[in-house]
Amino acid sequence: MGNGTVRGIDGPSQWTGSTETLVLTAEEQAMLTGEFGPGVRKGMEIVVALGRIYGAGRLVPVSSVQVAGVSYRNLGQAGLEFLSEWAAQGAQVRVPTTLNPAGMDLRLGSALGFSDQFVRRQRAVIDAFQRLGVRPTCTCTPYLVGNIPHVGEHVAWAESSAVSYANSVLGARTNREGGPSALAAAITGRTAAYGLHRDENRRATLRVEVRCPVSTRADFGALGYLVGKAARNRVPYFLGLEGVDSSAALKSLGAAMAASGAVALYHVAGVTPEADGPEILATDHEVMTVDDLRPAYEALNADVRDIDLVWFGCPHAGLEEIAEVVRLLNGRSVRAALWITTAREMREQAEVEGLVAAVEASGGRVVADMCVVVAPMQELSFRTLATCSAKGGFYALSHAGLVTRYGAVEQCVEAAVTGRWSG
Repeated sequence: MGNGTVRGIDGPSQWTGSTETLVLTAEEQAMLTGEFGPGVRKGMEIVVALGRIYGAGRLVPVSSVQVAGVSYRNLGQAGLEFLSEWAAQGAQVRVPTTLNPAGMDLRLGSALGFSDQFVRRQRAVIDAFQRLGVRPTCTCTPYLVGNIPHVGEHVAWAESSAVSYANSVLGARTNREGGPSALAAAITGRTAAYGLHRDENRRATLRVEVRCPVSTRADFGALGYLVGKAARNRVPYFLGLEGVDSSAALKSLGAAMAASGAVALYHVAGVTPEADGPEILATDHEVMTVDDLRPAYEALNADVRDIDLVWFGCPHAGLEEIAEVVRLLNGRSVRAALWITTAREMREQAEVEGLVAAVEASGGRVVADMCVVVAPMQELSFRTLATCSAKGGFYALSHAGLVTRYGAVEQCVEAAVTGRWSG
């Protein structure tokens, strides 16, 4: 098969099961019985319920939390009321906690074209999180703005690409939390010890042999798209990518697998921190070969030429990615809209480096806090998109109504300059 073959992919289920009885410490039991207030009790009820569902024997402390469900477009009025009620119960986060991207740049507001109604409601969501003690940093790359957990450290992160990066590249331990469960972990400082918090579930169950060139960031995204579709929630182990030293490439690989599948952890031989540990490959692992990336490029590309919007920063762009766009623009003006989405703190660094001014001089924008996928893009005039993000391309049509072209950074920059897709 052109894009690879998989033998016996319908293997074991996501988690190695456990039927342990959940045992709480005295402090955790006090949280559950309400001695720390109704807000903490609600949080502990959520954490305990998940622990019992998945057969966890204990809870583990977490050092940080990243919460999803931040855009008002996804959360809605019911979600906003839920957050407000929890805050009214006196709940406060116990560990450093940040947010997933919102549906707009929190400072630009309606300047990007979003309605005043959406702007008001989005700001109300952020206000509710702040009343809970959450830091209003809205990013899918918290590891780029100072939150870098150590190998083996337990965290409770929610956004799929952030979870993948934390587990795989940093070697931390987290399941993909939902919005309420992540917030519950932040309020209690605990999560249940199941899934990827346990050694046995971090072994690779799918060996991926890469037999074609993988060089650009778009290639890594295309590879991730193919493997994610096949792996679903398995743990891949990559051979053939030895020597890759680009965190942006690994970010793209993991984000794509988390989008086309549900991969929350992967290993790259000789690269990621757990890849060469003893017995990292499960004895009953399956094998997949990838010898052609073209099927991924074909799947992620629609037949459009005129481009309305060129988007970089899914997951949120780091400083080197912004600098690369500036270098390729080389002072040229853009015809299509050009957005680079990033964390607020990263935008401030880019501003100091002169990168924001360079992008704006070409007619583009460096946009903080938000993601196109969770923004109300239907309120704007854009209908076609070019991106070098496989994750962004995978979700753009279904979530943002944007017909998409997918390719290398260079192709996307040229599309911004000319307003047309070539190649």
